[in-house]
Amino acid sequence: MSATAYKRILLKLSGEALMGDDSYGINRTVIERIVAEIAEVVALGVQVAVVIGGGNIFRGVAPAAAGMDRATADYMGMLATVMNAMALQDAMKRAGLDCRVQSALNLEQVAEPFIRGKALRYLEEGKVVIFGAGTGNPFFTTDTAAALRGVEMDAQVVIKATKVDGVYTADPKKDKTATRYHKLSFDEAISKNLKIMDATALTLCRDQNLPIIVFSIFKDGALKRVVLGQEEGTLVSCN
Repeated sequence: MSATAYKRILLKLSGEALMGDDSYGINRTVIERIVAEIAEVVALGVQVAVVIGGGNIFRGVAPAAAGMDRATADYMGMLATVMNAMALQDAMKRAGLDCRVQSALNLEQVAEPFIRGKALRYLEEGKVVIFGAGTGNPFFTTDTAAALRGVEMDAQVVIKATKVDGVYTADPKKDKTATRYHKLSFDEAISKNLKIMDATALTLCRDQNLPIIVFSIFKDGALKRVVLGQEEGTLVSCN
């Protein structure tokens, strides 16, 4: 077994990552590929918790949500994350991974309620824990939920999966001169407004000295390279 740089990680998956090139929804091929990447690191003995977004589903109803009460729209978004968590759980079970879904909203027919002690025990038993419904409160993003759950789970790092292989000085699709940051401090990320995560999430991670690694989930073996401590993506830390 290869020596890993991290024993326990919090993986933040955006809902958009699940839809691949589709306009919205869940792409089965993409979700199976993501699960295969997670299975690789679980096989190394790494404990994995996942926070998942809901943009891929909420995008389909976003036009109707325009002008809607913000709290109502946020609760709809939380429900979308639970749908994604269930889809991810199903794909993991088909891949032979033992996993549990915990929801910050009370939806006991489809998911366990979030209980910190139970989630920690699942991780210690080698189960993947998927957190749905964000923080359970409106006005907070799933980025903030990832930072919060990362701290609560005593994770050593928050790993944010994106479609880009790190944080760049500009949008690499629009600016060919854009260069990738290998390392950033939290203060730099906040002051430069690099949109790695929202300011609340960045501040929480900074205050708790919880590093963030931004990488592309679509690069084969990238997640494994991250947990092995190899050069991959962009590291955001206090140093």
